[in-house]
Amino acid sequence: MESIGLTIRELRKQKGLTQAALASLVGMSRSTISSIENNTIAEIGIRKVEAILNVFGYTLTAIAQRRRPTLDQLKEAHFHGQ
Repeated sequence: MESIGLTIRELRKQKGLTQAALASLVGMSRSTISSIENNTIAEIGIRKVEAILNVFGYTLTAIAQRRRPTLDQLKEAHFHGQ
C-alpha cells in the first residue's frame, strides 16, 4: 500500500491542495492525510482511500497480482538453458 500514499501526495500537489485542504474536503484530519501519504498509518480503510481518490476523479481498482514462477516452471521453460 506504500504506493497509494505516494499517488495521493502527487495528486494532491497537482491539484494545488494542502494536506489540510484535502482533509477538509474528505472529512478527515490533516494528520490522517499526512500518515497516509507517508505510509505511517497503522490501518487505512478502503473507504478513506476511496473518498480521497474521488476528490481527484479517480477510482480504486483491483487487479490480479503477478506471481513469480516456481522453480519447476522455470526448469520446464528451460530458463537456465538445460
